[in-house]
Amino acid sequence: MMQRRFLLSAAIAAPVALAGCASQTLADYAGEKPLLDLAQYFNGRIDAHGMFQDRSGKIVKRFTVLMDCQWNGNQGVLDEAFTYSDGSRERRVWRLTKEAHGRYTGTAGDVVGRAVGQTSGNAFRWNYTLNLPVDGKVYEVEFDDWMYLMDDRVMLNRATMSKFGVRLGEVTLAFTKR
Repeated sequence: MMQRRFLLSAAIAAPVALAGCASQTLADYAGEKPLLDLAQYFNGRIDAHGMFQDRSGKIVKRFTVLMDCQWNGNQGVLDEAFTYSDGSRERRVWRLTKEAHGRYTGTAGDVVGRAVGQTSGNAFRWNYTLNLPVDGKVYEVEFDDWMYLMDDRVMLNRATMSKFGVRLGEVTLAFTKR
């Protein structure tokens, strides 16, 4: 009787536990509005406010970003000027290419190889490896970026940063188009 209860409990709990392991996919957002067109949203001046949280949830860095973005056909340039809460500054210039079927590729000076991404509905998933300087050393870390267009002015961004598959922390950003 006891073994039967255990098996029944396990059978009921397994789908619940597995559902907790499921991750989001772009298809989950296919019907969401407003539709995200990166070339339309990232065109002009954009302000962003963000933070980096380590894997324990502690906020390690806060920052602002001033972005100057422009597109010519399927080619876009996103010039980002970061100012961190400790007063340090950083600049990253993304060069994006809009491909077919909502796909994008991109490069930047501190990105290893090419970034790849795709839109679906109001969402954009962007994956890349970044050379991240920390205490005089540079580490290659992977970013899994998810952006969600809320309305014509606001987009929210949540990125998971990892190395060798180990989650290091998360970056959260709120973009506001001027």
